[in-house]
Amino acid sequence: MSSGLVGREPYPAGGISMIGRRDFLVATGLGLMTGAHAAVAASPDQLTWGVHVSLAPTWFEPAEASGIITPFMVFYALHDAMVKPMPGSALAPCLAESVKASEDGRSYEFVIREGAKFHNGDPVTPTDVKFSFERYRGIAHGLLQERVAAVEALDAHRVRFQLKEPWPDFLTFYATATGSGWIVPKAYLEKVGDDGFKKAPIGAGPYKFVSFTPGVELILEAFDGYWRKKPAVKRLVFKVIPDESTRLAALKLGEIDVAYSVRGELAEQLRKTPGLALKPAVVQAPFCLYFPDQWDEKSPWHDVRVRKAASLAIDCNGINEALTLGYSEVTGNSIVPKGYDFYWQPPAPEYDPKKAKQLLAEAGFPRGFDAGTYFCDASYANIGESVVDNLLAAGIRCKLRPVERAAFIKEFGEKKYKNIIQAGPGAFGNAATRIEAHLVKGGVFSYGSYPDIDALYQQQAAELDRARREAILFKIQQLMVERTIYAPIWQLAFINGIGSRVGESSFGRIPLFPYTSPYEDITLKGT
Repeated sequence: MSSGLVGREPYPAGGISMIGRRDFLVATGLGLMTGAHAAVAASPDQLTWGVHVSLAPTWFEPAEASGIITPFMVFYALHDAMVKPMPGSALAPCLAESVKASEDGRSYEFVIREGAKFHNGDPVTPTDVKFSFERYRGIAHGLLQERVAAVEALDAHRVRFQLKEPWPDFLTFYATATGSGWIVPKAYLEKVGDDGFKKAPIGAGPYKFVSFTPGVELILEAFDGYWRKKPAVKRLVFKVIPDESTRLAALKLGEIDVAYSVRGELAEQLRKTPGLALKPAVVQAPFCLYFPDQWDEKSPWHDVRVRKAASLAIDCNGINEALTLGYSEVTGNSIVPKGYDFYWQPPAPEYDPKKAKQLLAEAGFPRGFDAGTYFCDASYANIGESVVDNLLAAGIRCKLRPVERAAFIKEFGEKKYKNIIQAGPGAFGNAATRIEAHLVKGGVFSYGSYPDIDALYQQQAAELDRARREAILFKIQQLMVERTIYAPIWQLAFINGIGSRVGESSFGRIPLFPYTSPYEDITLKGT
């Protein structure tokens, strides 16, 4: 471990927490009763996931897509989109068998696939497409409403989106970066209402809703009428297991077949356990520190030297080795992931605690300062622990506050946080969609903005020449790095594990996507 990781060991890489140890002993006791190497009896046509976050009803609702990737873990099973990222294509026709843009770039015509239907047997129609778009209220809702003039049902299978002006990113926003292109049944939703839909959602995806127990599990069953193919696995069970050590214990015992997000020494254990397989994937989630008070002249974070000092204090490579076994990508780009269209590669981040202290002294803090609360998604608290230790070594004193994911994203978007936010944006899209959500004025996760960056963003949004557009987006990313608007940590390697019953896991089949998709391609070994 790098010398930059000072103080306590990152939880839970250095061992099992008190809560985790209790759960681990319970799980081990279960193993002793059933046979330490005998898998707990499971249905032969069922696979079970150990999920790292608490599932929430909002994850069932495409209209509330919040700009993070987590809901798509459920969307890919329960729902389907007109166009979405799939193996081999970032914009694969799905419910729409074809998409055609007009020569002037002002309209897009979709032809709905023959035989596409919802779980209740109703066909997917242009009326459902129009309804799904118009009720959408999630991330970039305002932008879509501002730029789309009308949605027209042309006949039983064709629907046209008319734009107010050419918009080169329309399909990227509609099909990947938001939930507006994921289609829900108008008749059913109007019958049960928004709340009723979250309790018993109906979609057009490969799996049907069976039951949901908040904080415990979600159960889905194969939809044999799915247009693409009949799913190979009859039933999917998503069990909420927030503690990493407990997830690994359950995987070892055969109580689950897939374990999401196992880090540090536990990931090393997983890699060495016979019968289990490590599945690391570098995903579209660059982790970074965001300084929401940098626009407040009274805040220490207003001084770029203080923000730069925080960046220099973070031992990105050391934390990577300790928590993700070196699999994460240390890129220096704070919000735009490597592999995205219009990605600009900045210099690698520096680790220089001595220079960090010098910059703090120059900014008027020779003894450091109290930086207040450090907010983070609770499922990534061990990253926060490591960074808090790094900051402390440089003289920046802060207190970690982990928040459950659904609440964290809601409060982040409602601009309720101050001091330091550990961000890990993971939504689909490209450089422009990330910048829109996180950097420019009005962005759902943007607490402030810089006028010159706002102007450049508006300029690129109307630019139809790709080379000129790329140059503008590169310039925005360069300014973002020069001003240390964010302090980069890494582009996350999401480390997962699978058990011996899994054939095709579908990890990594959709580039940069962290979860097992497409679900209809997943198989049990021997089938």
